[in-house]
Amino acid sequence: MLHYAVVFLVIALIAALFGFGGIAAGAVEIAKILFFVFVIMAVVAFVISLGRKD
Repeated sequence: MLHYAVVFLVIALIAALFGFGGIAAGAVEIAKILFFVFVIMAVVAFVISLGRKD
């Protein structure tokens, strides 16, 4: 999932470089959403792994 966030960020940077502001803004929003979903999933996995070490 983090890979897709980085891909959309690169797409946004390239689109902004060529002057496509709308596409760049959309790609940045998608990248932000994917990044936060990744962070939430990583925290949940970490908490679950701490609970299983009883």
